[in-house]
Amino acid sequence: MHKDLYEQALEYHENPTPGKIGVKLTKPAASAYDLSLAYSPGVAAPVKEIAANPENAYRYTNKGNLVAVISNGTAILGLGNLGALASKPVMEGKALLFKKFANLDSIDIEIDTKGNQEFIDTVKRISCSFGGINLEDIKAPECFAIEKQLIEECDIPVFHDDQHGTAVVTAAGFLNALEVANKKIENVRLVCLGAGSAAIACIKILFQYGLKKDNLVMLDSKGVISTARTDINHYKAEFALDTNWKTLDDAIDGADAFLGVSGGNLLSAEQVKKMALNPIIFACANPEPEIRPETALAVRPDAIIATGRSDYPNQVNNVLCFPYIFRGALDARASCINDAMKIAAIEAIRSIAKLEVIQEVKDMYNGEDFSFGSNYIIPKPGDPRLLDIVAPAVAKAAIDSNVSKLYPQN
Repeated sequence: MHKDLYEQALEYHENPTPGKIGVKLTKPAASAYDLSLAYSPGVAAPVKEIAANPENAYRYTNKGNLVAVISNGTAILGLGNLGALASKPVMEGKALLFKKFANLDSIDIEIDTKGNQEFIDTVKRISCSFGGINLEDIKAPECFAIEKQLIEECDIPVFHDDQHGTAVVTAAGFLNALEVANKKIENVRLVCLGAGSAAIACIKILFQYGLKKDNLVMLDSKGVISTARTDINHYKAEFALDTNWKTLDDAIDGADAFLGVSGGNLLSAEQVKKMALNPIIFACANPEPEIRPETALAVRPDAIIATGRSDYPNQVNNVLCFPYIFRGALDARASCINDAMKIAAIEAIRSIAKLEVIQEVKDMYNGEDFSFGSNYIIPKPGDPRLLDIVAPAVAKAAIDSNVSKLYPQN
């Protein structure tokens, strides 16, 4: 990070008030009578109503508009395992984004444990306070087991954004890129560099869209994940390919697409040269992508490129989905966030990139105009239509798939 940005970020977080979120009152508290309603004796009335029917918590408290952002700090952004307390600025940041983009109240909770069961037990015991839970920055493979058990044991949506948020936004952009490149997903050969939670979630959702397992080559830090390897866990083994390829250089030759969820500068210009016509390159490592767009375009001007950075076209940014997925889920009072809701979010996000860009979005980006194509395959963060289109699509999918407690279908 540039020194000036580093210092400005510290100033931003410290002044005029430390941190990024706070609490505001939603009811009057000016008179003694207001206070008698807010607390004793008036508060006894909603207490009794909730005791009689727990669903009344949605009527008399903020539960239905409240999301917990929870981490143990074992995989903070690109910084690694720096502990629960160090993750607090990131979790506060997620809470800020929930409020900014979806008007959802959110509170960060950092749990100081690396034990799966301790973490699960803590989250489960506090879950009744919230309408939904956003898990964040938990390292793989522990994150898989943690999320799975919490989904099974909680009756509110539990969503690990590093997995599924990344997968939703990546899939939306990737499918639109295929359309621009005139490629069919069932025919493309994809090289995925990275085998952590985000990579695995991305690939699983692309399988649902027709990506063939035999057309996927996944690599971890030791090379191609093949059936010959004996050093891979069962999460990676699901993607093992029967091949003699061992390196990225082997796998990239003739590939239609590259998905990087790994580290900076791991894809070379020489390797990009070897890819098929109109290659699709998602270099999503942050802050340094697997290859810089200008480096790739210098050797392959026909490439369609996305990164995780805001200073290049086609930013793959989870803020395009997680606020709106939760907004839709909470509006429908969903018991979970299922595949149907994720697919609905993907299709809604895809559709926005094909609409005429509104003036408000142009103004956000210094008057720049956008039209669907190689430099605009995914909407810009802050596009107000994300709230208007994605959240209702997710809510409808919750209702149609019968996970809405507010609008049950049977």
